[in-house]
Amino acid sequence: MSRRYSWPVARLTVARLVVALAALAWWLAPAAAQTLTKTQALTKTQPPPKIDFAHDVVPVIRARCASCHTSGTYKGSFSLDTREAMLESEAVTPGEPAASELIERITSADLDERMPPKDQRPLSAKEIGVLRAWIAQGARWEPGFTFKKAAYVAPLKVRRSELPPSKPGVEHPIDRILAAYFAAHKVAQPPALDNAAFVRRVSMDVIGLLPAPPEVEAFEHDPSPDKHERLVRSLLADRRAYADHWLTFWNDLLRNDDGGIGFRENGRKSITAWLYQALLDNKPYDRFVRELVNPKPESEGFLHGIQWRGRINASQQREIQFSQNLSQVFFGINMKCASCHDSFIDDWKLDDAYGLAAVVAERPLEIHRCDKATGKLAKAHFLWPELGTIDAAAPRAKRLEQLAGLVTHPDNGRFQRTIVNRLWQRLMGRGIVQPVDIMAGEPWSADLLEYLASYLVDHGYDLQQLLQHIATSRAYQSASAISDEEPAADDYVFRGPQVKRMTAEQFFDAVWTVTGTEAARRLVPVHPPRAASKQRELLRAALARNDALMRSLGRPNHDQVVTTRSDRLTTLEALDLSNGQIFADLLARGAASRLKSAGKATSEQFVESIYLLSFSRRPTADELATAREIVGAKPSAESVADLLWIVCMLPEFQLIR
Repeated sequence: MSRRYSWPVARLTVARLVVALAALAWWLAPAAAQTLTKTQALTKTQPPPKIDFAHDVVPVIRARCASCHTSGTYKGSFSLDTREAMLESEAVTPGEPAASELIERITSADLDERMPPKDQRPLSAKEIGVLRAWIAQGARWEPGFTFKKAAYVAPLKVRRSELPPSKPGVEHPIDRILAAYFAAHKVAQPPALDNAAFVRRVSMDVIGLLPAPPEVEAFEHDPSPDKHERLVRSLLADRRAYADHWLTFWNDLLRNDDGGIGFRENGRKSITAWLYQALLDNKPYDRFVRELVNPKPESEGFLHGIQWRGRINASQQREIQFSQNLSQVFFGINMKCASCHDSFIDDWKLDDAYGLAAVVAERPLEIHRCDKATGKLAKAHFLWPELGTIDAAAPRAKRLEQLAGLVTHPDNGRFQRTIVNRLWQRLMGRGIVQPVDIMAGEPWSADLLEYLASYLVDHGYDLQQLLQHIATSRAYQSASAISDEEPAADDYVFRGPQVKRMTAEQFFDAVWTVTGTEAARRLVPVHPPRAASKQRELLRAALARNDALMRSLGRPNHDQVVTTRSDRLTTLEALDLSNGQIFADLLARGAASRLKSAGKATSEQFVESIYLLSFSRRPTADELATAREIVGAKPSAESVADLLWIVCMLPEFQLIR
């Protein structure tokens, strides 16, 4: 075996290998399961036809099953409201239609056993084939979709109500709302984070960087009662670090990139320079969005989307992309289903998707249903006519101006709620409405969502002010709530912040910090020049070109809108981190850099410095003993690389608690 592929396991002693395997075990279990599933799938010589849940499965269930098994009527104790409810009944075994009672019942020759009941016509061979193939492919389900009829309808305009009374220790408005929530749900207030853990969390959340050990020490010894608020303000004041970090969030949301698909032949346009400056300036959110919807030349890339090469589906036209992107990013609406036909997921119609698309169209736009021309031309209109109308006969520039005004209308609560929900999810690990792209869903606290939306408006759509408001609450400063399983939206009860995984960009920035080096990368061109920062001169991963390791860690190519990255480890990621050449080379350079900077430090001091940088704490006695054994009495580049690898693989390093 060559050295390229034997690193670093071949160099680890038995003791080191045990530590390494323990570090990886937490991540590898789901990856192994995924590998097994994929291997099993490859053994099937004739896979079932590809089934689309929204187009193929929903119409069958809605027409033939919903009346008896959804929305409070659950004959035979079988619910099809959600995927979770369906699986709980044990009538469906994903991947195994032959073992699924649902298939057995709809194909039964016994009229007393067959479903639907004998007073109804049986499912056709085609309908049975759809359900059989769907189950064989894993019974995939549209995230957040439910057959249960929605009882919750959010008002368009944000509702303002009086805050619960303040009491000692519960003065912050967010905490006053949550105190009432905790009491109503019989939930104890989560305990506070310790000082070091708070500094690490807030630094990673606000500017995406590990805190420097002197910053942690200074905070721990600061007796001031307002030190949490002062720390948050100081982090937000580092505009360059803030912009570097939040560029990742907005690149994902706005489908912005500087390379990859669509850039040939003017098929796509980057907005990086405009976006970066907007973040540096903390541009008010309503103005930020108006400049995307009714753009200047430097911000028009979002509106134009991607010009795909070759033949495309009608729903992939640039105008329809704009309709889909605008609806998803700013309103939490899935308009992709409605871009092909009237939506099965919610109440939006084909005319709504094309109505938004017609606003931006430079030519008459013919409506296509399931990629077939209808002969009907789309007429420009807005999703909520009660906020105002768009003059379909006006020039394109005027239509865009009118649309920008309606999107950011002071009474458009959907616009305000969507962004505050996204930021809450970013800081707390889960949205007040979850999934964050289905904002028609019921929030676990409507009072909190309405309050935050009104706070945003009252403070001039200042996103930094909103982040500061959330981060200075007792709720944000609480210890993380750890759950083995993600509860369904209907069953969720807020118990505190949730643990988050680092993004690919955060992981790279953290590794560069710990190793004292940077990867050799091409920078994304950003103009005008970035604001100066005396404290943080680190090259940031968000400003580096994407590469194979970043992609395996979850950084997308931005060919589509990404609002929430997966928190699941993939097999490819596990392999790249455990035995990949890119990561191995990075750690090798880091080891050389750390050895050079260590000077005459003892092995104990050396290990302690690594732990302080990585975890914002000193190693325990056992950790120190193990680490000293790994690096040896006389540290070498290889032994230091081993230690750095093990540190970077620990969940404590990769997670934001």
